[in-house]
Amino acid sequence: MKIINLIFYLLLLVSTTVSGKVILPAVIDNNMVLQQKSEVALWGKASPTASIEVTTSWNGKSYRTQTGSDSLWQVSIITPTAGGPFQITFDDGEKVVLNNILIGEVWVCSGQSNMAMPVIGFKNQPITGSNELLLDADNPEIRLIQIERQYSEKPEFDFTVRPWTEATMHSVSEFSAIGYMYAKLLQQKLKVPVGIIMTAWGGTKIEAWMDSSSFNSNLLKQSSKSITNAINHNSPTVLYNAMINPMVGFGIKGVIWYQGEANRVNYTLYDQLMESMVKGWRDKWNNEKLSFYYVQIAPFRYDGDNRSAFLREAQLKASSSIANSGMIVSLDVGKETFIHPPDKSIIAKRLFLWAMANNYGMTELAHKSPEYRSHKIVNDVVTISFSHANHGLSSFGKNLVAFEIAGEDKIFYPAKATIVQDGVKVQSDQVLRPVAVRYAFKDWVIGNLYNTEGFPASSFRTDNW
Repeated sequence: MKIINLIFYLLLLVSTTVSGKVILPAVIDNNMVLQQKSEVALWGKASPTASIEVTTSWNGKSYRTQTGSDSLWQVSIITPTAGGPFQITFDDGEKVVLNNILIGEVWVCSGQSNMAMPVIGFKNQPITGSNELLLDADNPEIRLIQIERQYSEKPEFDFTVRPWTEATMHSVSEFSAIGYMYAKLLQQKLKVPVGIIMTAWGGTKIEAWMDSSSFNSNLLKQSSKSITNAINHNSPTVLYNAMINPMVGFGIKGVIWYQGEANRVNYTLYDQLMESMVKGWRDKWNNEKLSFYYVQIAPFRYDGDNRSAFLREAQLKASSSIANSGMIVSLDVGKETFIHPPDKSIIAKRLFLWAMANNYGMTELAHKSPEYRSHKIVNDVVTISFSHANHGLSSFGKNLVAFEIAGEDKIFYPAKATIVQDGVKVQSDQVLRPVAVRYAFKDWVIGNLYNTEGFPASSFRTDNW
């Protein structure tokens, strides 16, 4: 009897392989959002050399292709302006129909724990306003998909997910707080459907999110010094392989990214790694202008060596070397004993403003933080000028803090800082011949220098010590 059952199972398996219906990756499913007014990819598996017909209900158009010997197929379809719901039918002799599909704006949110942190927060670590977010969560125009944590030594065809679903109190509660609030702001302003794809894992290094082609030999050699030889979720490429590769080509508008804390140990490489990662993702999506907006890590009391300040510096440096990118400064939301700042709404809004200005035509919107541009020294006074401060600077009624000044001995002393016509004037009675200034250049710090539009200045230094 066991032999008969085994023969029957094998015959059934062969039959399914030969004439089985189309297999789609998890990112292509019911309830998904497709990027509007674009040429987007749809793909999957079927029997070798099978003919595949894909029909879209918004225009009744059919697209035909054929699987290769590897059983893989792909078509590119044209999407209309935002709307829906629609259907897509896949037919290789047996039909698969996807329902409740919307056309709108699609974004990826990725990184480590500050991006993964859900609307309900972590254990003993809250999200500000979580109840209000949940009470207002029901919105069929917002669709969420969450990639489960997984890693692989080779690029994968598919991943395990919490499938595409409409925004409800239940689906939103476990979803990225920043990702959801970002999507909510976009949907409210644009009045179109918004899809957000969450792929994040706490405590992970940027190297794990990079594809193999992103590493030149020197970069990989230097980077590997800070990574254990044992294969785990922080090994180079393993998260890209398992949590990014299965959706490469899916139509997206851009990426929002929050990561960096795990790379404090090799901060000297971070700007190079980040630039290389972004280029790698853009190459894979065949879109060199793919928008990439990211969050500078927030102040937090680490172990006192101030490496996070150098990491923030590397992130700031990357913003000038990566085209069509934008950095969100979070210097004013950090918490001394919480590595996960509770107020994610400020971060989501700042990311949203970058997108509105750069992607959605609202170019007059302020969205950039002031950045150190230059300085001049006259006697014992250093005057610092800033870019992205056309209307000036402000501390909003408070005394400026977190400025330090040093002479040739490289010893920094607290400095008095005052906003003036040309920027910020800095001096200290303890330094008569200043040569360098630093602002908020520590692990844990509270900074309060803003432009008049309310965007905080990043930590910075004028030295290279």
